[in-house]
Amino acid sequence: MKASNIIKVVNQLIKKRLPVFIWGAPGIGKSSIVKQIAKSQNLEFIDLRLSLLDPTDLKGIPFFNADTKEGVWAKPSFLPSVEGSKGILFLDEINTAPPAVQASAYQLVLDRKVGEYELPEGWSIVAAGNRENDRGVVYKMPPPLANRFVHFEMEVDFNDWKSWAYSVNIESSIIAYLAYDKSMLFTFDASSNEKSFATPRSWEYVDKIIKSDIESNLILDSISGAVGREAAIGYLSFKKVMHSLPDLNHILDGTLTRIEEDDPKIVMALAIGLVNTLLENGSDNAINNVLKFSLELPSEFSIMLVKDMQQNNIDVEGSKEWGEWVRKFAYLLV
Repeated sequence: MKASNIIKVVNQLIKKRLPVFIWGAPGIGKSSIVKQIAKSQNLEFIDLRLSLLDPTDLKGIPFFNADTKEGVWAKPSFLPSVEGSKGILFLDEINTAPPAVQASAYQLVLDRKVGEYELPEGWSIVAAGNRENDRGVVYKMPPPLANRFVHFEMEVDFNDWKSWAYSVNIESSIIAYLAYDKSMLFTFDASSNEKSFATPRSWEYVDKIIKSDIESNLILDSISGAVGREAAIGYLSFKKVMHSLPDLNHILDGTLTRIEEDDPKIVMALAIGLVNTLLENGSDNAINNVLKFSLELPSEFSIMLVKDMQQNNIDVEGSKEWGEWVRKFAYLLV
């Protein structure tokens, strides 16, 4: 299931306090979407890594109460305890935890309590883990625990990633390269021994690498360390294309109305760059000029450009050029 669909479903299930488990390969953003859900609903968020816990950490440490002459369990301080609070308790990497720790999670997941501790009414449980065939250090989840969750398997979807990348200002050359070669967004191979491979998470690292002060002669090795050699060479080769682009501000101000260019790499980079530039300067006049410019692009790139503008809430429908654009490309939108 695509991340965008998982977000829609989980947003509803947590209202019913149904425990949810999100499966998926490493680096595809499982924890990120749970954080996004919590933020969108103004909920507290606690990320609990069960693989780092001992069985007694969840149940609490036993001690003797001299007043009642009873043995009791000290409630763990890292679990939410404020009555009336609302949030998501995220059990990340749950299937990397030893079986004894997973067993301690049984009661918490099903009965919302463990030992002397009870999860406040306003909290929901969401868990995540890598699949058994991903060659990670995982333990097979016991059927009784698995049956306590509603399970979803998250897949990598480029359009979902692209929407996210625009929203967090990922370098436009990265978005353009992956739009040109979508296979490079995720290159994880469970049968390979390569330490570096491309994932949505590692491309975020690349964004930080190229925005750092690393010397140019070290950039290739640095990017290779994040996404692998093949992806790094492909990306840097594509990035050189960006130098062939005209000044995008000349398109926004109407000075440049068309280009004589048929290299798909350059046109792809141009379209992505225009969206990023509009996100910084989205005046009505700039939108009109970009839409007018798009009329001269090859149809597939013009449609991609306009769809990206729409997904980023750029008001193309309010442009005076919108009617002309629809008349020219309506037959391709059916």
